[in-house]
This record gives sequence, C-alpha cells and structure tokens, in this order.
Amino acid sequence: MTKPPIPPFTNESALVKVQAAEDAWNSRDPDRVAQAYSVDSVWRNRDQFFEGREAIKQFLENKWAKELHYKLMKELWAYNDNRISVRFEYEWQHAENGQWFRTHGNEHWEFDDDGYMCRRDMSANDIPISCGERRIGQIQSKNC
Repeated sequence: MTKPPIPPFTNESALVKVQAAEDAWNSRDPDRVAQAYSVDSVWRNRDQFFEGREAIKQFLENKWAKELHYKLMKELWAYNDNRISVRFEYEWQHAENGQWFRTHGNEHWEFDDDGYMCRRDMSANDIPISCGERRIGQIQSKNC
C-alpha cells in the first residue's frame, strides 16, 4: 500500500502532504495520525525519542490527555526528493491548571518510497498566553 502523495515531492504534492498532516493532527485521533507513519518510524519530539506506530499512538494519547482544545497550523517551509520541513504553531489549554499556551516549532520529515513518514524530528517552544490572545481556531467563548 502507498500513502499518496509519494516522493519525489513537487511544491504541489508537498503542500498536499502538509495539509493532510494538519488535518489529521487536528482530528486528535491517535489512530488516524499514526497511519501516516511507517510501522518502524523514528521520532524525536523535543527531548523524547521513540520508534514505531504503537509508540506514536501512545505518545499522542498522552499528549492530548494533557493538551486540551488543541488546534494546529502547519506551513510548508522547504522540500526536496523525499523530505519536507514545516514550521507550525498550535494552541492548547493545560488539563491540570487551565493555562493556555501557543507552541511554536519546526519539524523535519523523511518519507519512504511508499509515502509513509519514516522519520520525524521536532523542536518546539511553549509560550504562555491568555485565552483572549488565542488566534488559531477562534472558538474562544466556548473554551475560555
């Protein structure tokens, strides 16, 4: 099976891949998100290193249990044959104390020949914000 679009990427196919990733992550469905990655995908997420779809699903379940009202925007930064780099921002509310955050970061993705992401390298910073400073997913009145 393949996960189109497949490498080598063009500007158009890279944009499709980035939008598909944004849509999947905004679903907050760990199973849906994990299907974009190879079964042996290698991840670095900040200071965490792990491998495989099952580890990815577990990571995402833990993430979204803590990061409530998660809303993400990804932007294509660069691409080549089988790699894509994106910048992203997402906003979320901490489950324990209610503090809102905006997370800024970069991801570097590598894809196998079938279009599955086999490597993801992510760096990010969390900035505390007030609910009124949110700018992604403007449903502020429901979650403030």
